[in-house]
Amino acid sequence: MSGSTPEAVPKPSLLDALNDRVLVCDGAMGTMLYSKGVFINKSFDALNLQRPDLVAEVHTEYVQAGADILETNTFGANRVKLGTFGLVESLRAINVEGARIARRAAGEAAYVAGSVGPLGIRIEPWGKTGIDEAKEYFREQVQALLEGGVDLIILETFRDLNEIGAAIDAVRSLSDLPVIAQMTTEEDGNSLDGTPPERFAPELERHGATILGVNCAVGPAPMLETIERMEAVTRLRLSAQPNAGKPRDVEGRNIYLCSPEYMATYARRFVQHNVRVVGGCCGTTPEHIRQIKAAVRGSTPVAGRVVITPVPAGGSAIAGGAEPVPRAQKSKLAGALAAGRFVLGVELLPPRGYEADAVVTRARQLKAHGIDFVNIPDGVRAGARLSAMALAVLVEQQAELETLLHYACRDRNLLGIQSDLLGAHALGLRNVLLITGDPGRVGDYPDATAVFDVDSIGLTNLVARLNRGCDVGGQDIGRPTAFHVGVSLNASAPSLDEELRRFAYKVEAGAEFVLTRPVFDIAGFERVTKALESSRLPVVAGIVPFENARNAEFLANEVPGVRVPEPLLERMRRADRPKAAIEEGIRIARELAIALRPMVQGLQVSSASGNAESSWAVLDGLR
Repeated sequence: MSGSTPEAVPKPSLLDALNDRVLVCDGAMGTMLYSKGVFINKSFDALNLQRPDLVAEVHTEYVQAGADILETNTFGANRVKLGTFGLVESLRAINVEGARIARRAAGEAAYVAGSVGPLGIRIEPWGKTGIDEAKEYFREQVQALLEGGVDLIILETFRDLNEIGAAIDAVRSLSDLPVIAQMTTEEDGNSLDGTPPERFAPELERHGATILGVNCAVGPAPMLETIERMEAVTRLRLSAQPNAGKPRDVEGRNIYLCSPEYMATYARRFVQHNVRVVGGCCGTTPEHIRQIKAAVRGSTPVAGRVVITPVPAGGSAIAGGAEPVPRAQKSKLAGALAAGRFVLGVELLPPRGYEADAVVTRARQLKAHGIDFVNIPDGVRAGARLSAMALAVLVEQQAELETLLHYACRDRNLLGIQSDLLGAHALGLRNVLLITGDPGRVGDYPDATAVFDVDSIGLTNLVARLNRGCDVGGQDIGRPTAFHVGVSLNASAPSLDEELRRFAYKVEAGAEFVLTRPVFDIAGFERVTKALESSRLPVVAGIVPFENARNAEFLANEVPGVRVPEPLLERMRRADRPKAAIEEGIRIARELAIALRPMVQGLQVSSASGNAESSWAVLDGLR
C-alpha cells in the first residue's frame, strides 16, 4: 500500500555473511577497560554486573569503528577463574549479562560472540582435572552465554589442544551455533605447549569447530606464517586476531606499538589465505579496528564461495610414536627390578655451593659397600645448592654409580620440564623419580614462592610420551628416550584414599617402579600393600634413621604426611646422649628395614648427615 513503511531486512546468518564478505571482529576488551581506569587485579568479567555502563561503552566504541562481531566480556567467566575472586555464585549472572550488554550494543549492526577462555588450570594428561570435569565447567559457562542470546561461541587463547577439544565438545553438546576455535602460538607457529598448526588445525576441525584460528601472544607478521601453515591442512575458514605487536615496558606500563595502519596491511594479507574473521587481541583499540575494517571492506574469498559441511565432533588428541625401549634395557636398576632382584639405595644430598668432591667420594664408598644406586633429591632445603641433575651426572661419571634423579614439577613449566629431561637423557641419566614437589616457602628464603604448571601425574605422562618418541605437542623427537620412570607413594598420607587414587593415575600414565616416602609405621604400610600388589610395580621402601629425640619429634609433628608411632618416639626420648641417640636411630631404622624386607623389592635410606657408614649400617646384610 502506498505510504507504508518497508519491512526491515533481517540480518543474514553468520555463515551466510561469511560467504559474502570478510567479517571484522572487535579488538581488546581488557586493554580498553584498563585504559578507562580498571586495575588489572580486578575481575574484568565482574564488571558486567558492577559497571555494565563501562562495558557497554567499550562495545559501542567498537561498533562505531565498524566491528561486525562483538565478543562478550566473559573471557575468564568460568568456575575456576571466578573462584579466585570469590565470584562462583555470580557465574551465570556474569555470563548472561555479558551477552545481553553486547547484544544491546550490537543491535542489528553486529553479531555477538560468547567469549570463552581457558580454565586457568591444567587438565589431564598434564593436570589432575579430568577432561569430563573440564567439559562440565565449559558447559556451565556456555549455557549461560546461550541464555543471554549470543550468535556464536568464540574459544580463544587456548594453549592445550586437549582443553580446547573439551571446550568444543561442551559447546556441541548444547548447541549447533558456529564455533570459532582459536589457539595461541609462539613466534615459531607452535602452540605454547609445542603443538604445531599441522596437528592442532585438523584436530580442531575433527572436534567440530566451524572456523579455526589463532589469537594473542604474537603480532601480525608471525601470525601470518601460522595462518599459511593452517591453510595447507584444513578446508575450513580461518580467523586471525593478533596482538598489536610485542608490548614494550614504558615507565612501568605495557605499551603496544603496532600502528593501526600496519595492522590493516596485514589484515589484507590474512584475507589472501582463507581468513574470513579478522580482528585484534591485546593492545588493539577501536582505531585499529576502524583501519582493519577499511582495509578488508569488499574483500571476497580468493577461491570463491566456500560451503561449510558438518565435521564429526568428539575424541581427543593422542600422540603416536615409536616402540618404547624395553624396561630391563633402560638401566642397571631397571634390569635388576625387572629381574626381581632386591636392590639397595642411599640418598645423597646436593652440597652447598658447587664443589661436589666430598659427595662423589661418599658415592664411591657406597659403591664399595655394594649399594645399587644413590637417590639425589631435587631442590632440597632451599639455599644455594648444586642442582640435582648436575650432581647426578658427576656421580655417574666420576663414581661410576647409577643415580636415581628426583625431578620435581615445582617452578617449571611444561616446555621447560621437557627441555630439562631431554638434556638429562643426553647426559646419560636414565632413572628418574617424578614428583610434584613441595611449596618453596622454606629454608633460607621464607618469601620464596612456588609455581606448579603440572603435577606428578602430568609429569609421568610427559615422560611416557618422550619414551614413545613424541614431545608434549605430539611431534616426533626422533629416537625415543629410555627413562626408567619412578613415582612416589606416601603410605601415611592424611587422605590415603586420595593418595591411592593419584597413585593409580600414575600407574596408568606409565610408572615403572615405586619409591615410598619414609616408613615408620609398619602396620600402616601393610594397609597399602594390596594396592601396591595390584599395580604390579616393584616397590622400594624409604627408610630414615632418627638422629636424636628432637629430630624424631620434628618428623612426627611438623612434617606433613609422616606418622611416627609413639613407642618409637619414646625409645628416642630415652636415648639421652648424642652417641646413644644415633645408635638407637640406626637400630630402629634397621628393625623397620627388616620388617619391610619381605614386603618390598628394595630399600633406600635417607640421612640428613649423608654419612655413608651409618646408611650402610642400616642396610648391611639385607640383600
